[in-house]
Amino acid sequence: MNKYISKFVLMSALAVAGTLGTTSCKDYLDKAPETDYEATDPYKNFTNFQGFIEEIYDCIPIVSNNKNAGHTCFNYGEDEYWEPQELRMQAKSVDDGDFWAWTTAYYGYPNNQGSVPGTDRNDKGNLWGLAWYAIRKCNEGIANLNVFNGTPEERDLIEGQLYFFRGWFHFMLMEWWGGMPYIDTVLPPDVNPTLPRLTWQECAEKCVADFEHAAPLLPIDWDDTTAGKVTMGRNDTRINQIMCLAYKAKTLLWAGSPLMNWASGGSREYNQEYCQRAADAFGETLNLIESTGRYALAPFEQYNDIFLVHNSGGRLNGLDEAIFRENLLQWDSRWRWNMVNDYRPQSIEASGIKVFPTANYVNYFGMQNGYPLPEDITQADNESGYDPTHPWKGRDPRFYKIIMFDGMQYKSGNKGAGTTVHLYTGGADTEEANPNKGCFTGYMNMKFCPQLFNTTDGYKENNIVILSLMRLADVYMMYAEAAAVGYGSPQGKSANYSLTAEQALNKIRDRAGVEHVLPQFLTNTETFLSEVRRERAVELAFEGFRFMDLRRWMLLTQRPYTLKTKIEFDRADPDNYNYDAPEENAIRNLREEVLVERNYTDRHYWYPLYRDDVQMYEGFGQNPGW
Repeated sequence: MNKYISKFVLMSALAVAGTLGTTSCKDYLDKAPETDYEATDPYKNFTNFQGFIEEIYDCIPIVSNNKNAGHTCFNYGEDEYWEPQELRMQAKSVDDGDFWAWTTAYYGYPNNQGSVPGTDRNDKGNLWGLAWYAIRKCNEGIANLNVFNGTPEERDLIEGQLYFFRGWFHFMLMEWWGGMPYIDTVLPPDVNPTLPRLTWQECAEKCVADFEHAAPLLPIDWDDTTAGKVTMGRNDTRINQIMCLAYKAKTLLWAGSPLMNWASGGSREYNQEYCQRAADAFGETLNLIESTGRYALAPFEQYNDIFLVHNSGGRLNGLDEAIFRENLLQWDSRWRWNMVNDYRPQSIEASGIKVFPTANYVNYFGMQNGYPLPEDITQADNESGYDPTHPWKGRDPRFYKIIMFDGMQYKSGNKGAGTTVHLYTGGADTEEANPNKGCFTGYMNMKFCPQLFNTTDGYKENNIVILSLMRLADVYMMYAEAAAVGYGSPQGKSANYSLTAEQALNKIRDRAGVEHVLPQFLTNTETFLSEVRRERAVELAFEGFRFMDLRRWMLLTQRPYTLKTKIEFDRADPDNYNYDAPEENAIRNLREEVLVERNYTDRHYWYPLYRDDVQMYEGFGQNPGW
């Protein structure tokens, strides 16, 4: 850790040494006066200080793909299944219980070892190093605020960003590795730190304090500030008050979640007090969002544009729903070639490392009438109307936006052979027909790969995917969870916001055209939380949230969340298949088979820390079991 927090000072020293080593005394004495450099120059005015802060923005990690034209993985729950013979993906190691792979795996966040030194995105997936470096930068900036000479507005913008980022980068570290030392001062680069690791909740309180400090200093929209008018129209990713409040609330909800409560010395249950504080913080956030219109849920007809845009003319995905995005570096070229190829089997695209949604995860997409699927999908359910002979009929409308199933069109042209997928047992696009590179699970992903996978319209070059690390739908669902737990029922609500937990969850369902939470799930908090968990699985599918959710809920080690499955089935009438409405076709012999069962213990709730770092000093210990 010390090598990261002192990196900035070391780089500066080397730069100065290099300059002096290649300049003669005469040249140095003869230099122009305007080339004089003072140690306080980076902080003396708004332009310089904001330039200093830009390097902190550049430390926001790239989750989706931090290696040029490479592969990556970032979904480690029970949601995806990668080709089993491929050993370079961190996801494969996670399935095997080898969490050390974050330090060794060739592909995958939070540290993509596939990065090639010298490339523009090198190390942008290395969260551990980026975070400590950014935290040091924040502390250096805060320590030099007294040097700044500018307007009160400019001072507020600078200070607010520094305090936000200090809290945010600590929070990002805590998600993966647990409670950390909270570094809020500039540590000497030549002395090992001696700060002890705090509990998760102790660390969270310090994050919350930094977010609270930052929020009133920052605007709702930088375009409305005098300083922001210089970059008018390009301020969307600048840190604002809503981001501060939303991450304050998220930190409190995480602190109140079973894993973080247990790791801080409590029970393996929710901490109601933290959840109530979280609900109040989310209430403040949502009130601000709704009263200002700064962010808004995208209309359902534009739903896929939240995640992927194709041939967009430079427009980013996310619409007005994206609150906080991953690093935008090389945004126009990084989701191409290998990345889109990975989502389609060899029969459609020969290259790529293949990955497909697991059948068990697709089962979370319930019925349009609000019912979940039955636990045994081979059995009919009269109450919900689910029919295993027509398993894709009447489903949640998001199912048809995100999941590709048997008979759906993947290429322009006349529907049928060569333009539609054949995912029945032994079909042309399955593993049986394409060993090792066919579809292993019976489903494909359309969230991050265009449904019409044509080879003549630039699909390999012109896809843009920037993950939202926080979007508005997520905020509504987190509020629903926090309010239900914090205020004791699905009808619970914070005093500063109009919606109950139930109503907030239904707001997401309303957008998708799904019926409201059914009465049987509103009898108590625990039954309601089962629908909250399912709603998060559906709405945030494959966006990198599931692994964190399973961990904080302490479900990662429990069945059925340890299973990854596939479906097998036959077409009932293959000679008269309706490709215009594939969900209307009858199938037979539907069955679900286990592909892998993950064997986890309590140690798998946290990633291990670098061995070298935990040996720096006695108070910085390794995570339990590693």
